[in-house]
Amino acid sequence: MSTSDMRDIDGAVVAELTRLRESIDNIDAAVVHMLAERFKCTQQVGLLKARHHLPPADPAREARQIARLRELAEAANLDPAFAEKLLNFIIAEVIRHHERIAVEPRTGDDAGAGGAGAHSG
Repeated sequence: MSTSDMRDIDGAVVAELTRLRESIDNIDAAVVHMLAERFKCTQQVGLLKARHHLPPADPAREARQIARLRELAEAANLDPAFAEKLLNFIIAEVIRHHERIAVEPRTGDDAGAGGAGAHSG
């Protein structure tokens, strides 16, 4: 909705729309920060897997996580199929990062930490 369209709407409606959009913006920011924290943890998992020559993907864990997230989504009145799609997208990104970490040259105990970046996992 453009600014010119907003002029024709009741002020109380505009105020409520603005309040709701500000809440959405705050929630979006929280989601981004939570994802960043999640990827910090998965980066450490990737480093551990690389050090011990474990495969980047763990299909059994992924299946458990998907089932768990679907249950959480149902309890929260969120479409479980949407939650599964979101988690599958995140898992694919994590696996991509783990594959990259596995092939990065490492030296010492802190190997790979600098090249992976804080956003990876």
